Amino acid sequence: MKFSIGGSLKLAFRPWVEGLENIPAEGPAILASNHLSFSDSFFLPAVLDRKVTFIAKAEYFTSPGVKGKLTAAFFKGVGQLPVDRSGARGAGEAAIKSGIDVIERGELFGIYPEGTRSPDGRLYRGKPGGLARVALATGAPVIPVAMIDTEKIQPPGKVMPKLMRPGIRIGKPLDFSRYQGMDGDRFILRSVTDEVMYEIMKLSGQEYVDIYATAAKRQIADAEKAAAKSEKAEKAEHTEKAEKADGAESSAQADPAAADSDK
Repeated sequence: MKFSIGGSLKLAFRPWVEGLENIPAEGPAILASNHLSFSDSFFLPAVLDRKVTFIAKAEYFTSPGVKGKLTAAFFKGVGQLPVDRSGARGAGEAAIKSGIDVIERGELFGIYPEGTRSPDGRLYRGKPGGLARVALATGAPVIPVAMIDTEKIQPPGKVMPKLMRPGIRIGKPLDFSRYQGMDGDRFILRSVTDEVMYEIMKLSGQEYVDIYATAAKRQIADAEKAAAKSEKAEKAEHTEKAEKADGAESSAQADPAAADSDK
């Protein structure tokens, strides 16, 4: 199924790729990518000969009905791995364990260090958990990847995708084996993560923002709520003024003598 989906995506969108030679023909590696679109996890595997395993929330695989079964089949077909987000530490620990399992099988593990999609196309600070901990626990090389223009294919709220050519730039592998076993040191985790994000920034050409994307999304949501509240208040004030004007006009029409006396 992976090949049929990948072939269809390549035929329809014709993604361009640079740096395919940086993907090892065999053996484990971590593909660390920026995250612009829901489709990133589909386009990257589509252009590679090897299987790439990404993580996805378990709900995608357990939804009921025909649609749920089709969704589950699709995600399995493109190499998505269900992760149970329940428990005290949620998806973080489950993702790390899943990543280590994939690497120990000698396969490719795909991860988005930002932790969520960029809300505005900029590159945000990488979270020092999953990526660095999997790399330091396994000694696997980290390959930086930049997705280009994938957010333009199907912007939020759009049902039908736009047919255009996205791009993928694959950087040279980064070796962090010197830190293997030091995945409990938060300063090392931050250093490893920042180095990977710097390489992704060079590949993608994105503007870098030194805050987490989750925080940026909260800021955007708060700003939108404040704007909506302000707009609602302005409309209410305008309505109140209009009602007062209508009331005054009605009073004047009902009592012309009073209106004349005012003059």
